[in-house]
Amino acid sequence: MSNRIVPYQESYHDKLIDIWYEAVRLTHTFLTEADINFYRDMLQSGALHQVEIWIALNDNNEPSGFIGLDGTKIEMLFVHPESHRKGVGSGLIEHARSIKGNHLEVDVNEQNENAYTFYKQLGFVRIGRSELDHSGKPFPLLHLALESRV
Repeated sequence: MSNRIVPYQESYHDKLIDIWYEAVRLTHTFLTEADINFYRDMLQSGALHQVEIWIALNDNNEPSGFIGLDGTKIEMLFVHPESHRKGVGSGLIEHARSIKGNHLEVDVNEQNENAYTFYKQLGFVRIGRSELDHSGKPFPLLHLALESRV
């Protein structure tokens, strides 16, 4: 499966929200339904417009995943469950490296072990930890950076 990466287009907004929702339901098992709805409302009401979004399109020109960047910080990376383990996420990271360089950083939920493993396999190392997430909720974050930055 090949993926073409394109800049954010408003016409894909609802599809990206759907990708986020399906991915979070699968990977963020520590969140309650109320938590998921809280974050979904944040995305729906404009969070996607606050970062630089790049979208992976599959062979049918449908979004299969997306990455949101704020400078060299990866603020979000979500891949539809049907496209997990098919190179979509790593392709989006590689795209970010190609446009931002090797100084990428990302925060991952401590409870999301698969995400931590994914980033470690791509060369990210842990540089810190926070007890609360960016919304002040009690979901600890691991702060990671590409090893070349450390």
